[in-house]
Amino acid sequence: MERRIMKYEKAQNILPDGIIEMIQNYIDGGYIYIPKKNENKKSWGENTETKRYLKVRDKEIFNKYSSGASVKILAEEYFLTEGSIRRIIRNQKSYG
Repeated sequence: MERRIMKYEKAQNILPDGIIEMIQNYIDGGYIYIPKKNENKKSWGENTETKRYLKVRDKEIFNKYSSGASVKILAEEYFLTEGSIRRIIRNQKSYG
């Protein structure tokens, strides 16, 4: 699983002096986070296999439930609360 780490950049190495001076009017000598542009943002799970894994797991839980496994047994098997198992089953019924 790839993890992207935000790295620290010195403003004077990447920004023109005029922009630094404008920013200093709002925050002088502090840290500031600059978010990505909306068009460059990725949706949750896009960089990892997590989204796909959860989709497969939830389908598996639903199939086992449909075959007779109890909510309690599934909760123990998947280390989830019974409420989470019920939510997964409900969502699988809705979205199938």
